[in-house]
Amino acid sequence: MIGKLTGRVDEVAEDHLILDVNGVGYLVFASGRTLAALPARGGSMSLLTETHVREDHIHLYGFATAAERIWFKTLTTVQGVGVKMAMAILSAMAPEQILTAIAAQDKKALTVVSGVGPKLAERIVTELKSKAVQLGAAGFSIAVAHAGDAPAKGKKAAAVAPSLIED
Repeated sequence: MIGKLTGRVDEVAEDHLILDVNGVGYLVFASGRTLAALPARGGSMSLLTETHVREDHIHLYGFATAAERIWFKTLTTVQGVGVKMAMAILSAMAPEQILTAIAAQDKKALTVVSGVGPKLAERIVTELKSKAVQLGAAGFSIAVAHAGDAPAKGKKAAAVAPSLIED
């Protein structure tokens, strides 16, 4: 499994990029949100990745944030949500918006994504509502870990985390 790639951006397309890692160009599929966060061609970039293996292909999916990667893995556990649909959802909605929609059981918010109809939105909310609190805690702790290196900031943010998640 490839968990992270660091290299320079060689090419960017509508749904993927080629990341040159020491002369090897990795084709990495990514959400619109991740592609928008890329530096200009030739710029250095690190991506968290998920390797998707099927009998007819091996694909890499890249993410600018750990929260986006967690949501990708979680969304693909829902029946009817494959890797392409998960990427479409992550392109249209930030991880925090997905969490909010599921926690509030707001199926209509999910139907703004092309390809997500009322039945699939209902299935996503139903299957993930019990995981929403856990994912919110994981997403927030990841954000805190990357927020800054100062211990005081991390402690203060960690103290606030439980009340934010409950809200």
